[in-house]
Amino acid sequence: MILEQTAARQTKLLSLLRREFGLSAGLVKRLKWQNALFVNGAPAHTDCPVQPGDRVRVVLEEQTEGFDPEPMPLSILYEDPYFLAVDKPAGMLVHPSPQKNSGTLANGVLYHLQQSAAGAGVHPVTRLDRDTFGVVLLAKNANVHGRFCRLLREKQLEKTYLASVFGHPPQDAGEIDLPVYKVGGGSLIRVVDARGQQALTRYRVLETAGQTALLELHPDPADRTHQLRLHCMASGFPILGDPQYTGPEAKAYSDAHGLQFQQLCAARLVFPHPMTGERIEICSKQTVFFPKD
Repeated sequence: MILEQTAARQTKLLSLLRREFGLSAGLVKRLKWQNALFVNGAPAHTDCPVQPGDRVRVVLEEQTEGFDPEPMPLSILYEDPYFLAVDKPAGMLVHPSPQKNSGTLANGVLYHLQQSAAGAGVHPVTRLDRDTFGVVLLAKNANVHGRFCRLLREKQLEKTYLASVFGHPPQDAGEIDLPVYKVGGGSLIRVVDARGQQALTRYRVLETAGQTALLELHPDPADRTHQLRLHCMASGFPILGDPQYTGPEAKAYSDAHGLQFQQLCAARLVFPHPMTGERIEICSKQTVFFPKD
C-alpha cells in the first residue's frame, strides 16, 4: 500500500508522518529501517525538512505471514481498501496457533486478500473465541490496525453481543463489574479473582421465556478473554451451550436442546472509520438459538 500527500507547511518529515498521516511511532520506526520514506521521489530520513508543496510518499509493504493462504467460503459483511469485516462461524479460530496452523479465519482472509488486494495483510482488530460467532474486524495494513487500536483505547469502538442464558438476571438492565483472572499452568480458563484485570459488562434483557433469557451484552472498555462467558456464569445466568462456564442445570438444559457451542454472537460493531471518520455500523447475519420452553 502507498500513502501520498503534499506538505502544506514547513516541518520535519517525522512530524508530518505522525500528525498528518497518523502513523504510530512504532510503524514509523519500522518504515525508517525499511527505507520506505520518500520526499519528492528521493529516499528520506525522518529528520528531513519538508517544505510546502513537497510530495511525501510512504510505501507500506506487509511482512510475510507465518501461515498459508487457504481458499474457503467467507461471509464478508463489509470491505473497503483499508479493512474488512467477516461473519465468523462457530467452531473456527480467528488466527493460527502453534497447535493449529490451517483452517482458521486468517488463512481464508489471507487467500481472499491475495486475490483482490495487492500488498494487504491480515491484522485482526477484534477476536472471538473458537465457538463464539459473529462479526470479526480485520485491518489490511499496520497503519490502519494502529488507528483501530487508538479507537479501542479511546473507547470509540462499540461492541454489542447477543446471548441466550439459563436463568433470569435480577433486573431488566444492569452492570457486572468483576475482575477476570487467568488461571496458571497454560490454561485458557478464567476465574473471578481480585488479582485479575478490571472488567465491566453492561447487559439488557431483551426477552424471557421459561428458564431462559435473551440478553444484549456490552463489554467495556474492551473484552477480556472469556469475559462475557465468565461474567454471566458468575452472576447466576450462564450462557447456554457453554462447555466451560456453566453449572449442572444449565448443562443438562443445553444438552437436552443439542447445543454444541455457547450461544454467544458478536452481533454489531459501531465505530468511526479510521481514515475518514464516517460512522460505520456492521451487523452479523447470524443470531443465537433462544429456546422458548
